[in-house]
Amino acid sequence: MITTHDVERILREQGLLCRADKNEEAAPVTWVTCDSREVIPGTLFICKGAEFLPEYLLEAVAYGCIAYMSEERWGTPKTVRGFVVKDIRRAMAVVSAAFFEYEPEALKLTGITGTKGKTTTAWYLRAMLDEWQQEKGKKKTGLISSVENFDGSSRSDAVMTTPEAPVLYELIARVRAAGSEYMTIETSSQALKYHRVDGLHFQVGIFLNISEDHISPGEHRDFEDYFQSKLSLLRQCGTACVNLDSDYAQQILKEAQKAQRVVTFGQHHEAQLRYRILPEKDGKQTFEVTCPQFTEQFSLKMRGSFNIENAVAAIAAAQVYGVPVHCMQKALAETTVPGRMEVFESGDKKVCAIVDYAHNQLSFQKLFQTVFQEYRSFHRIITVFGCPGGKALNRRRELGVLAGMFSDYVYVTSDDPGMEDESRIADEVGSYVEMAGGACDCIADRRIAIRSALEKAGSGTEKTLVLVLGRGSEKFQRIGRRLYAYPTDANIVRELMAAH
Repeated sequence: MITTHDVERILREQGLLCRADKNEEAAPVTWVTCDSREVIPGTLFICKGAEFLPEYLLEAVAYGCIAYMSEERWGTPKTVRGFVVKDIRRAMAVVSAAFFEYEPEALKLTGITGTKGKTTTAWYLRAMLDEWQQEKGKKKTGLISSVENFDGSSRSDAVMTTPEAPVLYELIARVRAAGSEYMTIETSSQALKYHRVDGLHFQVGIFLNISEDHISPGEHRDFEDYFQSKLSLLRQCGTACVNLDSDYAQQILKEAQKAQRVVTFGQHHEAQLRYRILPEKDGKQTFEVTCPQFTEQFSLKMRGSFNIENAVAAIAAAQVYGVPVHCMQKALAETTVPGRMEVFESGDKKVCAIVDYAHNQLSFQKLFQTVFQEYRSFHRIITVFGCPGGKALNRRRELGVLAGMFSDYVYVTSDDPGMEDESRIADEVGSYVEMAGGACDCIADRRIAIRSALEKAGSGTEKTLVLVLGRGSEKFQRIGRRLYAYPTDANIVRELMAAH
């Protein structure tokens, strides 16, 4: 446990402290949080974010916080000590690391970044590590992903890809306390840019791919800012695993030299782990990996040729840790990920619905490429998707154009509209669909949009694919400033198809 004196010392040592309210007595800090609803007596409350309101601090004081940390001074009772810092996000990370007693070598962390594929790669790697650990009679491994988090004993729904520093360090501490030895962490560009993962040492860092995304005033000002944020993961890892098939691979490799070791993977002839795709076997995708340690065949339970690339990334990291090949093979043959390439077929096999998290330009391109290759007997494609409000503004044009080019019909609907009007977003996206020559309908209610797509698919005589994209297994929609519970796309599709 740390005290308020420790907080002052840590901030001063890191060069982050601007001023601290005087207090001769060192009060024990019982909790650290930036959510006023989670304050308990003895809490250090962190005032952060563009949407922070003074009322949150007043609420924290009412619940018993003994100190706050902020980039500006607030009026509080004398019993509540204030720490004014230069950078609240950096300060949040270093204090969280101290409070939760983070030790770099106590738990082997893998960080995974990239524009697409982070979640599937994380689940693949976690499954390989679990298979290996259980074979040795040890605990399952930890996971932080955009689908769920696992702390070694319990699972919880994820609210964001990589949590804020207090939550992140708490989860790491729980995994360690549960007796686990490994933890796999999806590491978003926002987490890297806004210092959520500051202070962490990743034994392995995986760089999957890069394309333009998350460009908006509240995220990244331009592609270079986005790219540099992603690259910063490689400065925090011992071994960097790099996809040689990625765009900008040479620039990524140059940055990876800052790690102690570099492992490359891909179909590229210079990759240390090279793979080639083999014919399907027993209805499963099959591929072969060749590296200095082995040449072996693997199969995937999940559809989508792009998932082979994710699997090879996980194999690269698992090989660094020394996971036996048979554990890798078993994990890949059995693992599926909620909301990723989930397939639903009608009883007469005329309609096939695919639910996938594809939500940016690169993932749309890969998905359409996959369905054209793997679902050739289907002659029509109907696509349902939306774009978020207030962020990733480039998606509206990029996804609208791609959907318009490759779909026979498009339903544009809601997807986390936030502070924007969902109908206005849909109309804007729809204009790009039509610009690309596509036919579309804008239906703000996501359930009605999906139902309309399935009804349209079922009314024709041709075999039809319905692609429901963008949300995958997400259970909430951000409307206004709040998160509202919302059924997953998979649940909506399953229910509607069962009814027909």
